[in-house]
Amino acid sequence: MLNIINGKTQQLTPELISGLGLFRYKIFVEKMAWPLQCEPGLEYDEFDRDDTHYVIAQDGNGHVCGCARLLSTMNDYLLEQIFPELMGDIPLPKSPDIWELSRFAFESENSSSGHWLDTCRLMKQIVALANRNNVKRLIAFSALGNERLLRRMGVDVHRVSSAQLIDGKPVLAFWVEINDKTINALSVY
Repeated sequence: MLNIINGKTQQLTPELISGLGLFRYKIFVEKMAWPLQCEPGLEYDEFDRDDTHYVIAQDGNGHVCGCARLLSTMNDYLLEQIFPELMGDIPLPKSPDIWELSRFAFESENSSSGHWLDTCRLMKQIVALANRNNVKRLIAFSALGNERLLRRMGVDVHRVSSAQLIDGKPVLAFWVEINDKTINALSVY
């Protein structure tokens, strides 16, 4: 049974925050081989702050198996500070109703259909959290696969600009609209 929790750092237990760091290290450093500057076994960066919102999935044993990080674009955020070129000619957002979605990942031992449903449930909670906070859009960037994944879910997603190569992989920035189309598409999960 999947358990999804959301909150800011001070609202989450130290054990859950530690589990999040371990999971992110496993996914982003070990599996995806991102060249991140972090402690061995724990992945955190300067964008993991008191104002950061997290959506964290735990499996039936209480282990973190999915995550997302949400940051207001009114403060510094990853795309703005590290990869602004992914916006092309579009200005970087700075608005209270636009948040950045980053560190989105899900991994489970479930069958492919169970994995798909759990990933959709995680995205549903991300959108619900954004909607409760009057967010109108999310800005995100990732490899092409996440954009396709969201489209398959029925999420209203569209590219900001064309993909660019980062560390030899095509990466693009895209918008996720927090609107009726997205909310209705995810409501079935």
